[in-house]
Amino acid sequence: MTVLGISGSMRKDGNTALLVRAVLERCEKAGLPTEFVSLAGKEIKPCLGCEKCKEKGGCVVQNDDWAEIIQQIMDCEVLVIGSPTYYFDVCGHLKNFIDRSYSLYHQRQLAGRKAVAVSVCANKGGDRTIETLEGFLNSHEFSYLGWVKGRGYLEGDVLRDKNAMRRASEIGDKIVELLKPHD
Repeated sequence: MTVLGISGSMRKDGNTALLVRAVLERCEKAGLPTEFVSLAGKEIKPCLGCEKCKEKGGCVVQNDDWAEIIQQIMDCEVLVIGSPTYYFDVCGHLKNFIDRSYSLYHQRQLAGRKAVAVSVCANKGGDRTIETLEGFLNSHEFSYLGWVKGRGYLEGDVLRDKNAMRRASEIGDKIVELLKPHD
């Protein structure tokens, strides 16, 4: 029963990573196993729109980091996926990752997991980022546990967003309540 956190930001330890990790920390404190993946430094090629995934049963794009990371999603019970907000939406690197998941859509290979959406914005657009992440999660039939939205521009700014940190704790507690064995 792993809780997997993915930061789509190109900043390895940026505000998005910090907010995703804040959710994971609550799970770790309760004894749940967690993993964290940053897409920073990872090569994620875009979807080619070739539709070959329908016949092959998976993405035909090779030689990048997508397959390994998507396997981690397939192995997790809860996904906490986050993106910084670029021009009122998810960042391009994460969008490439999401688009490639189309290859798993046909056979509903991601269905049944639980998920949380996380966004960080400097000022505006965080709601739209959440909506895009919700679209990805709903299309793949994840059970949606909610969202965390934070504000931050400079490194570490999101840690001073009291509402975001409170919400991250609440969502983390919700995950724990769902996954922790009850006496």
